[in-house]
Parts: sequence; structure tokens; C-alpha cells
Amino acid sequence: MKHSKVIDLLNSTKTLHEVTAKGWVRTFRNNQFIALNDGSTIHNIQCVVDFENTPDETLKRITTGAAICVTGTLAESRGAGQKVEIQVTKLEILGDSDAEKFPMQPKKHSLEFLRENAHLRVRTNAFGAIMRVRSTLAFAVHQYFQEKGFFYVNTPIITGSDAEGAGEMFQVTSLPLDGSAPRNEDGSINYKEDFFGKQTNLTVSGQLEGETFAMALGQIYTFGPTFRAENSNTSRHLAEFWMIEPEVAFNDLADNMDLAEDFIKYVIKYTVDKCGDDLKFLENRLLEEEKSKPQAERSEMTLLEKLSFVLDNNFKRVSYTEAIEILRDSTPNKKKKFRYIINEWGADLQSEHERFLVEKHFKCPVILFDYPAKIKAFYMRLNDNTEPGKETVRAMDILFPGIGEIVGGSQREERYDVLVEKMKALGIDEEELWWYLDTRRFGSAVHSGFGLGFERLVLFVTGMTNIRDVIPFPRTPQNAEF
Repeated sequence: MKHSKVIDLLNSTKTLHEVTAKGWVRTFRNNQFIALNDGSTIHNIQCVVDFENTPDETLKRITTGAAICVTGTLAESRGAGQKVEIQVTKLEILGDSDAEKFPMQPKKHSLEFLRENAHLRVRTNAFGAIMRVRSTLAFAVHQYFQEKGFFYVNTPIITGSDAEGAGEMFQVTSLPLDGSAPRNEDGSINYKEDFFGKQTNLTVSGQLEGETFAMALGQIYTFGPTFRAENSNTSRHLAEFWMIEPEVAFNDLADNMDLAEDFIKYVIKYTVDKCGDDLKFLENRLLEEEKSKPQAERSEMTLLEKLSFVLDNNFKRVSYTEAIEILRDSTPNKKKKFRYIINEWGADLQSEHERFLVEKHFKCPVILFDYPAKIKAFYMRLNDNTEPGKETVRAMDILFPGIGEIVGGSQREERYDVLVEKMKALGIDEEELWWYLDTRRFGSAVHSGFGLGFERLVLFVTGMTNIRDVIPFPRTPQNAEF
């Protein structure tokens, strides 16, 4: 008999018929009550075993983590907490689980312990909920762009360009690493002998390649893995993460801000509508976690209130220059409570500044725009009529409560001569990016785009505080397990 998903059984309005369910045992009480979960929902279904007519040998094998198949009658539950239960007539053990050795026992585990068991942590309520939310968010990303007529583009993972100019890239090579790689006369490695005939890396962004497609297809988006070799062992950084990067021909910065705000609200609303039970569980988990914190460090809003806060508020648009004035005159800056004191225009804003603007000053999501050119990437469009030494670019960042920057984007520099000048000033090789410059030679036009780190979005929607807990297998310095 074909088995039914637990979620469908729990939502069933029809009872007193035979059903089959398969899943993993969460708990087994009194030799009678199995809590069975198959991953389709955070809720378990209770399976009631007739222990008097079940061999002892079988009962002993119903342990936490064991995979089982049950067949029986779906009936109204006599116990509290669930509408229906399965009164088991047939039970088969599909896979044993040694109760002494199975790490995911039905008790509270630390997040660090669960990271060490990332291959099994998804069997816990919290991680099952997080990964279902992640999956729903990913689907919503594609649905939003597809409904808007965007084309999905797969940009290369192996690349010869460094889009951000960050220099922190993972090198890809087929040359031997034992010192026997071919050398040039000056002793440097001869990459002409390498697989691709040049030095290559894992991508930090699909943006530059995405721009070339936007200048032909009109509006495109990428959604794929990106890699940063930053030695940052923080709760906000990963070495491998997923990026969503739309690029749109003929969009200016204002259009770009409109798109980003509309997109974020759409995917969050879609997920709130689809993942109510999981989000409620994660909200309660967060409330429990915060009880151990001093009152001043607790969130002012619950998880669902925070999500509603984003959905119900227009994002406040503020220029970088105005933000600097607000921060410079703020109480934490004057009382030197900020770790990084704001003294002058041109400072690169830190997470503490971003969160102050969102959570304390404006009390709504904020879009900062028109940043100093010196602290932004070469491809961002230079604003006209700016003071010498105070040049700004048409950049924008979206700041969220509890998380700081979640989106970074800009209107791209469409003028060939200005782009070349900026590249020269930063020592970026024109020959290396000849193909990118071609888009400014042949039919250039105003265009814009942004990047959103998918894990930052999942972090915000789930209320988790460490980015390692919202990706199946985190890749961080000194850690590439699983």
C-alpha cells in the first residue's frame, strides 16, 4: 500500500479508514505510543501500538531514530494535542537505530553540538523547521522573478575575474602543489600550463556576467553558490553561500530600490503564508532562548512581529550623507558607546551603525543610498556634480532589524570612458575585463542590479542568530566537514 505523508494525515478530515505511514521515531512511550515524523511537517503523528499482541523483540527495536512503517486505522485521537492518530495493526522496522549511540536524543542540544552533527541535526524540530523555511524561501525567489518575466541565468562558478575587487578568492588549479608546478623565468608559476591556461578562482559573484545577459535579455536573475576566502570566523560569515542577483536593463537607482523592496516583501509574505507552523515553533524557540538574556538584550519584537514589521512598513530611503549626520549626532556616538566612532563623512558604516538607524532611529527598514565612491566597487555609477574629494556613487544598501545589511546594489556605470578611468585608478586590468567593457562599447544603457545573500535572508526569517545554522553544511575557516 502506498504510504501517506504525515502532514496529509494530520490534515485529513476523513477517519476510520486504513492508512500507511513511514518515518522516523521521535519518542516511544509506555511501550504503546510512538511519535512518528517524516519531515513533511514539524508535527508528529501518534501511532498507538497494541503492545500485548506485538512481539517483545519488535517493541525493543522501536527506538528514537529508527525508521519504521506502520499500517492501521486513522482514528480521532483520544489524547490531547492531536486530532487524529493511527491505531496500528501492522508495524515493520525499516532501519534500526542504536538508542545508546544515536546523537539526536529527545532533549535540548546546544547549537554547537548540532553543528558537529550537521548530517543528523535536520532530524530535530528546529532544524527541520529551518530547512523547510529555507526551501520555501528559495521557491518564492524563483516564483517572484518568473512571474515578473525575468530570465534565470546560470553564471560560471569558475571564473578569471574578481567582481568585487576583494582579492579574497579560492584558487582553482590542476597544477601540482608539491613545488613541481611549471615556472616562468622570474620564478612565478606559469599558469599558461594550467587547465584553463590562466589563473582561475571560484566566483565571488555572478554580477558581471549577469550584466552582460541583462544587456540582451532585459531582465535576468542569478541564484547560485558563491565563495569568499575571508578568514572571518563570525556568526555572519560563510566561505560558501548562495547569492540572488537580479540585473535589469534601463532601471535606474530608484527602480532598483523599488524592485528590491517589492522582492523582499513578496518572498517573506509567501513564506509566512506557507510556513505558519514552522515559524510559530521558531518564534517560541527564540522566546525561550531570550529568557536567559538580560532584559536590555532581548528583542523588542517576536519573530512574527518582526516579519510583519518588514511587510507593513515602507522602507525609509536615506542618503549616506544624511545617515552620517544622524549617527554623528546620536547619543551612542557622543557617549562613545559605538565601537567605531563616527567622526567624519566617508566612514564605512559598521553593523552597529546600521542597526542603530533601523532599530533605534527610524524604527523601520532603511535603504541607504549615494555612498562615497572610495568605499564602493568600481562598477557603480559615479554621481554627477559631486564635490571633489566627496564623490558619491549610485549605490544602495538595505538594512534590516537585528541583522544590518541584507541587500547591496547599485546603478551600474554605463559610460565607457568613466568606467575605464575608475578601473585604471584601482589598478584593474582592462584586458582581463575586455568582455565586460564591450557591453559599454556596444549599445550601452542605464542598468541596475543588487545582490542578496540568501543565508542572511533565511537568518532573518527564521530568527536564528548564527549563519551556520541556516545552511545544510556550513563551510567556514578550518571546517569543511561532511
